[in-house]
Amino acid sequence: MQPDMQRELRWSDESDCEAFAAQLATRQELRSALITLEGHLGAGKTTLVRHLLRALGVTGRIRSPSYAIVESYEGTLGPIANIWHCDFYRFSDPREWEEAGFRDLFAQDGLKLVEWPDKAAGLLPTADLHIRLHVLPDEQRSVTLEANTATGMRLLP
Repeated sequence: MQPDMQRELRWSDESDCEAFAAQLATRQELRSALITLEGHLGAGKTTLVRHLLRALGVTGRIRSPSYAIVESYEGTLGPIANIWHCDFYRFSDPREWEEAGFRDLFAQDGLKLVEWPDKAAGLLPTADLHIRLHVLPDEQRSVTLEANTATGMRLLP
């Protein structure tokens, strides 16, 4: 990977995550981006998504899609109307992705946020931005941002 396609960040606490999400929410490129999130349980994937959705104007309860697999939202701020938050943690076979109709969802315009993308290996389109979260011994987060497309490059801070 080219060095200019990757950024390394460190979040001292949740406020750093929230600030990153607020900054990301201002980007026009989110309108139809695919962002994948990787990290162990408790790394902060859903927390990041919640902060991003709030920054995009989503109100009300933001649920983790762990059991429902996908939750949809409408943004009220900025350029994004349709938002899907997917969590493939419970997938045991990548074919479940196809059988559940996700091909149609990923063909639509809108922001797609995907936790546990490895569970749909080979079936997802190329992520514009891949975010890897790692919990450090002091509870800070090491964050790696990888841009895989021109859209992803424009999303990098």
